[in-house]
Amino acid sequence: MEPIVRNNWSLEEIRQIYNTPLLELIYRAATVHRKYNNTGEVQVCTLLSIKTGGCPEDCAYCPQAARYHTDINVQSLMQKEDVLAYAQKAKEAGSTRFCMGAAWREVRDNRDFDRVLEMVKGVNELGMEVCCTMGMLTEEQAKKLADAGLYAYNHNLDTSSEYYGEIISTRTYGDRLKTLDNVRKAGVSVCCGGIIGLGETHEDRIKMLHTLSTLPEHPESVPVNALVRVKGTPLENNPKVDIWDMVRMIATARILMPKAMVRLSAGRTEMSIAEQTLCFMAGANSIFAGEKLLTTPNPSFDEDMAMFKLLGIEPREAFKKEKELQEA
Repeated sequence: MEPIVRNNWSLEEIRQIYNTPLLELIYRAATVHRKYNNTGEVQVCTLLSIKTGGCPEDCAYCPQAARYHTDINVQSLMQKEDVLAYAQKAKEAGSTRFCMGAAWREVRDNRDFDRVLEMVKGVNELGMEVCCTMGMLTEEQAKKLADAGLYAYNHNLDTSSEYYGEIISTRTYGDRLKTLDNVRKAGVSVCCGGIIGLGETHEDRIKMLHTLSTLPEHPESVPVNALVRVKGTPLENNPKVDIWDMVRMIATARILMPKAMVRLSAGRTEMSIAEQTLCFMAGANSIFAGEKLLTTPNPSFDEDMAMFKLLGIEPREAFKKEKELQEA
């Protein structure tokens, strides 16, 4: 199969790719990956919760939802200086993208948003790609973030439109797609993926990949998350995600969206180096490093750098630099 970039995939085509015998699927994904990307490089990103807990939404997987009894300590929006100090440390440790997450249902035009705009400016001045994930936002808000230096905005679909209502009732699938459209119109890079292990079927995973890969433009970044089971959430007793399911999702995403950054995201603490290596072979070319992903555990920078050294992987430079050179 000759690897091509297209956004008119049919459900049946994706179904056939997804159900390819695993060794053949990994080979095909690796072939696509080699055509479009440097397989010896992986981008290192850092995610910081700048406003934690107390969220009014009911996402069944999320310990930050106010209605669930978890051990999350609610924290108000961090000060700009503290965020920039954290970003500087992340940069020194090798991160080139810094993502700030706020547990909001939606962005509101208030002093907190003004403070976030200042944070975005500050991180951008450090030379890092700046990403935010703060819930729904309008096109005008997206433009303000872009003007402040925002490089990317994360807003995941989580699962298929059919299964979505089993996981979330406080925000519609259409709301999520509208936010993605607002982000794109503002000229901001789109980061959008999903979570496996929510109780969905393989068909739900296929349908989510179909939605992502048939957007007018592919997301530049596609996080593939394995559910992190947190005590106190409705999904705390869900079974652990099988590594082969993770590899299958990554490989299929790589074939469907050849140029996207496929991000090996939540769930890495339960994966061995060998299992993560399979994910890299299947097309993953980005990780989140640092001891936490918002509020859940994650491998440390030192552990990841040791893994990179073992595998001969180099941390990738920021895409922002390439974009600046192209525009110069």
